[in-house]
Amino acid sequence: MVQKVKQIFVNLPVKNLDKSIEFFKKLGFTFNPQFTDQNATCMIICDNIFAMLLVEPFFKTFTTKEISDAAKSVEVINALAVGSKLDVDNMIKAALSAGGVEPRPVQDHGWMYGRAFEDLDGHLWEVFYMDETQMPKEIK
Repeated sequence: MVQKVKQIFVNLPVKNLDKSIEFFKKLGFTFNPQFTDQNATCMIICDNIFAMLLVEPFFKTFTTKEISDAAKSVEVINALAVGSKLDVDNMIKAALSAGGVEPRPVQDHGWMYGRAFEDLDGHLWEVFYMDETQMPKEIK
């Protein structure tokens, strides 16, 4: 039997670590100094979810594959659930004022509301609010 997962550390390559830290600080995220140096930082998303932002040469030491150019292709969408539609809009507003891009229109399904932003390296982040009490019995 597989052990229950206790934490997740999503690893993302970045071109400029200082600029990435500055960008995500403007969105309200904090960083663990224990796991921060010139090559990487640990962005705290919540108690058990973290994003390791690794400068590309350091990221490359963990794989023999080419690093995807997130500005041109998508390998993953990082989806963040927040507490309200206002929280969604506030995070997108902060991302845009910090230099991010909103790649698509708002998606409002009544029971679920979502927007997205691309960070400075083109990584795609979905921010959404979901009211499960209003969720339809069948989703099409």
